[in-house]
Amino acid sequence: MIDNICKFLAETFPTDFASWLLGEPIAFTKLEPSELSVEPIRADSVILLKSLRKILHIEFQTDPNKNIPFRMTDYLLRLHRQFPDREIYQVVIYLTPSESNLVYETTFNLGGLSHQFNVIRLWEQPTEIFQQYQGLLPFATLSQTDDPEETLRQVAKQIEQISDKQVQSNVAASTAIISGIALNKEIIQRLLRSEIMKESVIYQEILLEGEAKGIAKGEAKGKTEERNQIAINMIRSNISLELIAQFTGLTLKQVQKLQKISVKHPKPLKSAKTKRSPKS
Repeated sequence: MIDNICKFLAETFPTDFASWLLGEPIAFTKLEPSELSVEPIRADSVILLKSLRKILHIEFQTDPNKNIPFRMTDYLLRLHRQFPDREIYQVVIYLTPSESNLVYETTFNLGGLSHQFNVIRLWEQPTEIFQQYQGLLPFATLSQTDDPEETLRQVAKQIEQISDKQVQSNVAASTAIISGIALNKEIIQRLLRSEIMKESVIYQEILLEGEAKGIAKGEAKGKTEERNQIAINMIRSNISLELIAQFTGLTLKQVQKLQKISVKHPKPLKSAKTKRSPKS
């Protein structure tokens, strides 16, 4: 879930990420994994952006991972093979504070091969950085702040000032989910006062509960209906179809089909039956 949200933000606000990571507002576009000569590993969570002169490779990690050095080297070689004339900038961004030595590893060595990449630990980054750009607002509570709750309160005020309602919804929903790493959902719901927060903040919990019930009872159909209803609720909250697809795991075509259903049938897909009171 967190990986998908981070990927969505980087692909939606590439200039904001370039300003932060590279120090200049380079206009990047999404680099499809299929553009590499060899199908990359973990293509669903890798963030690759390209410009005319640079390739930006971002890996978001919630927990330390001993395979990161090899993975970064593997991607460097794949990217260089396909784009030999472009500068490649690689960065691993760790979201959750950790004392593991793995979050400090920046090199991969194998015989005579040595590769160095960049690492950012969000909890060491100044909060002000993330309050300068709309696409980075969701990460502010994970930065070097002594009071994540107060930081979220400030971010909520900034989100309210976003004039584009679609961007506002996307940033608010992303902020709610990512802030869940540092804050409990009650605080997030209180500070981000919007109907879309009610759908987004508890989304992962609802989905996991639905999956658990489906597995226990063998009700695959019920799990699908619940996921579709979550998607429809998000559609009615004006969250972008692309973000809904990222959240739910549905394809964009499936979300578009549910959008048509939500217009034709404003009521929930399937409502629980209520018991009638006995006649007197």
